[in-house]
Amino acid sequence: MWRIYLPGKPLIVILGPTASGKTGLAIEIAQHINGEIIGADSRQVYRYMDIGTAKPTLQQMQAVPHHLIDIIDPDDNLTLARYQQLAYQTIDSIHSRGRIPLLVGGTGQYITAVTEGWSIPQVQPDYLLRAELEAQAQRFGNEYLHQQLMQVDSDAAHKIHPNNIRRVIRALEVYRLTGEKISVLQRKIPPPYRIMELGLQIERQQLYDRADARVDHMITAGFLAEVENLLKRGYDRHLPSMSGLGYAQLAAHLLDGLPLEQAIHDTKIATHDFIRRQLTWFRHHDNGILWHNVTHHEKIIQLCSNWVAN
Repeated sequence: MWRIYLPGKPLIVILGPTASGKTGLAIEIAQHINGEIIGADSRQVYRYMDIGTAKPTLQQMQAVPHHLIDIIDPDDNLTLARYQQLAYQTIDSIHSRGRIPLLVGGTGQYITAVTEGWSIPQVQPDYLLRAELEAQAQRFGNEYLHQQLMQVDSDAAHKIHPNNIRRVIRALEVYRLTGEKISVLQRKIPPPYRIMELGLQIERQQLYDRADARVDHMITAGFLAEVENLLKRGYDRHLPSMSGLGYAQLAAHLLDGLPLEQAIHDTKIATHDFIRRQLTWFRHHDNGILWHNVTHHEKIIQLCSNWVAN
């Protein structure tokens, strides 16, 4: 077995939407409780994509050990099952050194898969099948694919919105390749950890303003050059990695002539939409998240210190 079972060992989760201040707070907490940070961000796993994914700075990563950042190239694929496996291995490794793991990020599916112990189908992607299904969705609409899923796995179809086309395609892919329903294969086996989940809250308009300011800062910091460099390296604009916030919009500026001001505006709007989806995910998977205002740093740090001590 690849798992090292350490029942009752603590795991702190710091979650929240984009631009809520997770990174800075997590570093402060880790410094107070002898902790190490495990990234739970589906974009920060990619190399060469630093500015647009708001990765921790070199100084921040030197202050506190960080894991599961910069682990694959932009044209590689990290399945949810593989991420979960790597996260469990890293958590147990941190425990074995007598330190406290902090799972930090805004990718709800990553966090929930780890904390709830999803049993994820070990089915490798079939890119030809995916392309076929994507073509059907483009030709006939998302509802067409969703109805296909309803016919073979109604439980999964009821849980997946028709517009969440990637999850619909994944469920169909698993069924066609294995003959098994993804709803049956996705059992939950809770991990043997004592878990505290902390969610960061901030007033919605203030959050949008922070996100907009961060996009502006990214542009100033060289985000456009980062996207240009990725394209020059040969990474196709249609790769999943390049669909991230800002990357798709800036690629449209560079390749299609979209005015830069419009690309920046579109990035901000897309970020607002993404924040809403993040908050929806956390609301639907709230199994006891302790929500705190992000400005209450001292209170949150003390809470974590007391929880670890007890």
